Amino acid sequence: MTVHPTATARLPTSRRAVLSALALSGAAGIGYALVRRATDGTDADSTGPLDGGWTPPPASADWQWQLSGPVNTGYDVALYDLDGFETPRSVLDSLAADGRYLMAYFSGGSYERWRPDAGDFPDSVLGNGLDGWPGERWLDVTRHDALEPIMRERARLARSKGFDAIEWDNIDVHANPNTGVSVSAADQIAYNRLLARIAHDHGLATVLKNDAGQVAALEPAFDGCLAEQAYEYDEVDAYAPFLDAGKWLGICEYRGPLDCADARRRGLHLIRKHPRLGPGRPVSCG
Repeated sequence: MTVHPTATARLPTSRRAVLSALALSGAAGIGYALVRRATDGTDADSTGPLDGGWTPPPASADWQWQLSGPVNTGYDVALYDLDGFETPRSVLDSLAADGRYLMAYFSGGSYERWRPDAGDFPDSVLGNGLDGWPGERWLDVTRHDALEPIMRERARLARSKGFDAIEWDNIDVHANPNTGVSVSAADQIAYNRLLARIAHDHGLATVLKNDAGQVAALEPAFDGCLAEQAYEYDEVDAYAPFLDAGKWLGICEYRGPLDCADARRRGLHLIRKHPRLGPGRPVSCG
């Protein structure tokens, strides 16, 4: 797998800048059977709901998040979150055979010049570069006409490779400074709901990525949530609606000790990893 400087939902640009400035360095068993769809590519080109719907991530699922380096399939966790483009089908098949729930990472709010579909993005939807992440630019997410076909093709790819869900990254454009595009809070909500609908139309679940300030509006449309540094930035309570609805909530911290007692009390899944999100074992609360 080629390693690219992907700005995975590492929170708003201001936070990424903080992480860069600080020069950051440096499982439980599966006790249930997951309802899985066929992964042989059947119905891969359909754009309507498949098999009557989709399978949400189990609320009890512990997880591994890896977006760089060869995938380590040896962790005894229920959920793997992996790059939707670069993860080989053979790796996904192996994980699926072991009953793992598979989540595909795609950036829904930024352009990445190394992606195979980069040429599909018209110049008119490209904003400023993401600070600290060469090759990435913010997207004008008000342009549903241009972006929806691209994101639908990504969902189709995820479905054809056997993923169960999509993690759409960088879907808080409105909350970031100096994006070069004009996106309101209402625009962001509309676009995020569109991304959720695209995933569901392809028989895939989807999780909200960060966007703490819009959880109340977006929780009903999403099947779970993945948040970064929610403890560091005192945002855990903002994501409580997902727990209240019985949905999966995963939180990844990049530094400091983990408040496992609080995580267990709340019923969320807390890990710590290096921001590179490589194949190493996550520090987990179990």
